[in-house]
Amino acid sequence: MAEVNDAVIDVVASEVINGCTITGDSDYSDKAADPTSVEMRVKRKAKRLAKSLSRDSGIVNGHGGTATVVQLKRRWKNNRKSRNGFTKRGEIKKGGAGGKGVWGKLGEESDLDAAIDMKDPNYDSDLLDDDNIVLREITPESSDEELKNSITFNILEYYEHGDTDEAAMTLSELNIVSKWHLITQVSVEVALEHKPSQREMTSVLLSDLYGRLIKQKEIAQGFDIILANLPDLILDTPDAPIVVGCFLARTIADDCLPPKIIDFFKEKNYSDLANQALIKAHNLLNIKHGLTRLDNVWGVGGSLRPVQYLVRQMNMLLDEYLCSGDLQEAIRCILELEVPHFHHELVYEAVVDVIEAMNTHTEISMCKLLKALYDAIIITPEMMNKGFDRVFDVLDDISIDVPLASAVLERFLDKCINAGFLQRDVLHKIPTRASRKRYVSEGDGGRLKEA
Repeated sequence: MAEVNDAVIDVVASEVINGCTITGDSDYSDKAADPTSVEMRVKRKAKRLAKSLSRDSGIVNGHGGTATVVQLKRRWKNNRKSRNGFTKRGEIKKGGAGGKGVWGKLGEESDLDAAIDMKDPNYDSDLLDDDNIVLREITPESSDEELKNSITFNILEYYEHGDTDEAAMTLSELNIVSKWHLITQVSVEVALEHKPSQREMTSVLLSDLYGRLIKQKEIAQGFDIILANLPDLILDTPDAPIVVGCFLARTIADDCLPPKIIDFFKEKNYSDLANQALIKAHNLLNIKHGLTRLDNVWGVGGSLRPVQYLVRQMNMLLDEYLCSGDLQEAIRCILELEVPHFHHELVYEAVVDVIEAMNTHTEISMCKLLKALYDAIIITPEMMNKGFDRVFDVLDDISIDVPLASAVLERFLDKCINAGFLQRDVLHKIPTRASRKRYVSEGDGGRLKEA
């Protein structure tokens, strides 16, 4: 019996070591009753060969047999090959990249595509490709003082060209993130110190910017700050409450603010000056055809006024100047007319007044006024020469009513030339006396005066 067991161990050990598997045949079923049949026992215990050998042979952990069986059991237990009889040609499970807590395949430590997730241990934002990085320039918002200075500059520039699209483009380029209400606030405050024509331009600008750069909430916020600052604004502009009320009413008429905004402002309990502005706006909106009349709340511009109206205004300011002698008031009235293209009419009316007055006081006063306007560049040299040329053209008609018109005109021209605002060659433009008939009242008996 011992000899049979030793033979079985030798056969099995040699077959296992060589990588072979012992299988049984159906012919051995007849030998099942024979306990000495080696082939039958090997076939029946093929799955757990090491245990079957040790149990059937009586060998447990080397007792009763050689050390070869124990070594065989350990080698069989730790073998990584498949135990079902089919090998995978030595391939490692999952290519060596599977399992928990492993680092992956060899070379994957430099694969950036596998480390895009921020929670990955290999994630490094500095080593990512440029395609995965989005760079965006962020400029912090400017301070209130810087924004006010920039908006003021753009508003003054807008007064020069009058293009609302250009003004909107320049304002949109400013670094304004959340302080769009400053456009309304600064625009109205700048307009307070300018003439009605600039205030009309400001109202038009706010109407065009509504919906493009500023919203209803931001316009209301701007007027809220203006009403609160009226005690300070009145120091530079005494009629600031009235002007702010006109601006508020005009903004409501342009559908930039709802009419109920006035009641909302009244509930805030501003100063008495703010209440005056709110009352002014309320009255303008509630008059008959108020929304239509608010289109001309700042008056008609100088270029839109009738010519007869402008001529009448110039005659009135010249008469007032001759009576009062207030040079600064006369200059202010001329600037308020806002008709620089029509200043030649002022020169013409001034020279005609000198001829009709025929006294030294009028000549000196008008010469002083024209010199002040010329030095302040209110009347340009072109307008000055054009005004005198118009007088020369109608001198014959003026001489019918004023026979000494030519003599008075020559005397006045000498004063203007000596004052320095008129060139001496203007004397050559005076019509010659040989071209007209002299009158008996002039003392020459109606004879033509020799050249």
